[in-house]
Amino acid sequence: MKLHRLAVALVHHPVLDRRGDVVTSALTNLDVHDIARTARTYGVGRFYVVTPLAEQLQLLDRILGHWRDGHGAGYNPDRKEALSLVAGVPSLAAALDDWQRLCGAEPLPVLTAAARDGRLTFRDCARMLAQQPLLLVLGTGWGLAPELFQNGWPVLTPIRGAGSYNHLPVRAAAAIMLDRLGGQSG
Repeated sequence: MKLHRLAVALVHHPVLDRRGDVVTSALTNLDVHDIARTARTYGVGRFYVVTPLAEQLQLLDRILGHWRDGHGAGYNPDRKEALSLVAGVPSLAAALDDWQRLCGAEPLPVLTAAARDGRLTFRDCARMLAQQPLLLVLGTGWGLAPELFQNGWPVLTPIRGAGSYNHLPVRAAAAIMLDRLGGQSG
C-alpha cells in the first residue's frame, strides 16, 4: 500500500527531556536522512522536520541544499530523491497547514508515544488513511510533550519489543511504523 496520503512530522518542540521538562531538541543529520529514505521507500507524501529554532532550520536547509542542489545531488541521486520529501517548518500547526494545502483536505494528526497506551491500532490507522490524509507525529528527545495529547488526536499503539526495555531510536520506530502501515506482508 502506497502511503501518499500520509505525511510524517518529526517534532523537535515541544518534546520532553529525560527529566520530563519540555524542551527543544537538536536536529540530527541521521534522523533527517534515514526517515526521508524510509518515507520515500513507502511512498509517503511529505516529511516535515518541526523546530522553532531558526538556526536549526538553517542547518536543515544547508543539509538539504548539499543533497538536492550541491555536490551530493550528483553523487547520490537516490538520496536527492528521498530528501525531496523534506520540509522544515517552525511548528506542528505549520506542518498541518502545509499538508492540508498539498492534499486539498484537512489532515488528522496521529500521535505516537512509546510510554502511552495508544488505542489506535496500525490496522485501524491504515483504514483511516484510506478515508482522509493523516500526519504521523513522531517525537524526538524523550517523546512528545503532554500538551499535544490534550488535543483529542488519536494515539497509535506503541511498538513493543521482547521485554520491558522500550527506547527505540526515532528513525527505527518510524521505519517499523511505516512498514506496519504500508508494507507488503508475506
